[in-house]
Amino acid sequence: MVRYDHPDAVKLTELVQAEYVRRYASEVGDASPMDPSEFDHPNGIFFIGYVDEVPVAMGGWRRGGPHGETDGEIKRMFVLDSHRGQGLSRQVLDELERSAARQGIVRLVLESGTEQPEAIALYRSAGYVDVEPFGYYAGYDDSVHLGKFL
Repeated sequence: MVRYDHPDAVKLTELVQAEYVRRYASEVGDASPMDPSEFDHPNGIFFIGYVDEVPVAMGGWRRGGPHGETDGEIKRMFVLDSHRGQGLSRQVLDELERSAARQGIVRLVLESGTEQPEAIALYRSAGYVDVEPFGYYAGYDDSVHLGKFL
């Protein structure tokens, strides 16, 4: 567990933002507003996964969503290309779910996009289903909104 503004999180966030720019042909990547303090315990959490002391995976949740304070929103799930296919995203997701449940979160929600089919497949295989659009990208045609009761 680290702060969202930890140097390793900043480094991986730069990489995932570049991935969003590439996939969505945008100039900024994910523009949804986020403050590092939103991921501070007990109202959120942020994890970095390391392999041989190298940061290779990350993910976090912050309190809030369409159902208010009983929802938690997953943000910044990401695994380096070099480490994909090894189950790291599933491990991060499992830990996000466990930590959210411990803090009284009833449901986790997330926004993804049509240009991230592998992420959508991961979430659906873990029991996430379509939910009402919410948040910054609620009105975007290429947005996918998913949720899972814990």
